[in-house]
Amino acid sequence: MARTVARVIIDALQELEVGHVFGVVGDALNPLTDAIRTTDGLEWVGCRHEEAAAFAASAQSQLSGKLGVCMGTVGPGAIHLLNGLYDAAKSRTPVLAIAGQVPLAEIGSDYFQEVDNDLLFRDVAVYRATVTSPDQMPRLLEAAVRAAIGHGGVAVLTVPGDLGDQELTQDRPARFPRTRQLTRPDEPGILQAAEIINAASKVTLLVGRGAREAREEVLALAEYIGAPMVLTLKAKEGFEGDNPYQVGQTGLIGNPAAAGAFDECDTLLMLGTDFPYRDWYPTGCRVVQIDTQEQNLGRRVPIDAGLAGDTGATLRALLPHLDAKPDRAHLDTARKHFATWRTGQQRLAEPAHDTKRWTGRLRSALDNPDHDIRPEALAAAVDAYADDDAIFTSDTGMATVWLSRFVTMHGDRRLIGSYNLGSMANAMPQAMGAQLWAPGRQVVAFCGDGGLSMLLGDLMTIKTYQLPVKLVVFDNRRLGMVKLEQEQAGLAEFGTELDNPDFAAVATALGLTGIRVTDPDTLTDSVRRAFATPGPVLLDVLTNPQEVAVPGKPTVQQGWGFAIAKVKELLQSHEG
Repeated sequence: MARTVARVIIDALQELEVGHVFGVVGDALNPLTDAIRTTDGLEWVGCRHEEAAAFAASAQSQLSGKLGVCMGTVGPGAIHLLNGLYDAAKSRTPVLAIAGQVPLAEIGSDYFQEVDNDLLFRDVAVYRATVTSPDQMPRLLEAAVRAAIGHGGVAVLTVPGDLGDQELTQDRPARFPRTRQLTRPDEPGILQAAEIINAASKVTLLVGRGAREAREEVLALAEYIGAPMVLTLKAKEGFEGDNPYQVGQTGLIGNPAAAGAFDECDTLLMLGTDFPYRDWYPTGCRVVQIDTQEQNLGRRVPIDAGLAGDTGATLRALLPHLDAKPDRAHLDTARKHFATWRTGQQRLAEPAHDTKRWTGRLRSALDNPDHDIRPEALAAAVDAYADDDAIFTSDTGMATVWLSRFVTMHGDRRLIGSYNLGSMANAMPQAMGAQLWAPGRQVVAFCGDGGLSMLLGDLMTIKTYQLPVKLVVFDNRRLGMVKLEQEQAGLAEFGTELDNPDFAAVATALGLTGIRVTDPDTLTDSVRRAFATPGPVLLDVLTNPQEVAVPGKPTVQQGWGFAIAKVKELLQSHEG
């Protein structure tokens, strides 16, 4: 018996070892969801919003390295996938989106809910196609999957509503050869990079997620040439734990030790990173960059040597040509500076900081008169009680700042977030995907109150599937990062205040365990209780809305802007 278009697609997903398909059911998807219903090992996860479905699929792909899959039906359903798919595209992770379409004969007639999907997804997808005949399967599906996996991106396959249950006249299994090629630069490029590094006296490494599979080679390099290692946020996972060379992050979430390691180097070696913030790169030094994507070479900062290739393979070829650097002064200075900074940060994170230390009492009088909980203390408590193999997700904004500074990716911990697209509302749906991918592991979402409320409906998805995720809400009643941006620019805070509900009560009403924390003295016990409670838990912690995260290298302009903003806010409050 010949298979239908829907059956060919679902059988192929089973062959690809896809475990979950995320989406919202509806008309054009009905043949596909019915095929999922009768397929062993493949589970349909019905979300409340397609954006959450795309985020969840992207999370599974990023964690597993395999294909993530989501679906959206005709018109609005497909449109709602876009933000999550852009996040997958910017994260360079393979995701297949199946989009519904109006009946084949109605395409182009401005039919009810008709949207030109091939045009809609043009910017986000490395491959997009509309199935117009059953016998195009499985060829179009193979092309879509190969493009998504080969390019590390999004492929969109559109299936008209009357085509999914049509049978193929020439049926065959879909074929997906699986090979991975490791490339390395040619010998002249290797020798050029070696010459630059050998001539340097102080080398600093900037290490990104693209070097994660080459941890041993990167650590060996740092030891051999005595180089401090600045990590991008995405390189925390894989490089932060048990690493005697790392000095934390740079940029707005960075620290003075990383800034100093940049300022003092005469050569910067970039490994697997396309760190986008030009203002934070060191100046007056030579730069060598290694990246698998040739188009990334020199894109952010002028380079003296660019090596296109796999980080591990390239370093294995490069290391024999390097001279050892026995002088450890550059590394030791950066590490000492980093240790001093971390000690100071840990003092800020003590729950009793505002009451037991005179500096804390003074600071509290100035910026926390209501005695709200310090976000530093919340992040540090989560770090202390989370499992060594916990999977963390974080919303863009201040929640990510506190995670970056106070949560250590030691052991087998994993970390994902919208660190390239910078979307709001990603942490909770990514936690859904992560928990389904690893049902036996602890999953912790660092949620901003603005981000959580944007896709609040999918708390019901967490309840429906009884996903034991722990949602930690930094409830500062603000769009905190926007507030900070405004004040650093000398603007009074405007439009950032949020009239929040009691999120713990909302969670309880939806069938989750809700815990609300308003007293710093109960913070530690509340975090411990949240992790000890079976099933999904939402921990709603009222944090200080006036908290400021000082960058690793603050500028006079930022400080002056902040002072001006505070004066404006004070005058504004008196006028009100």
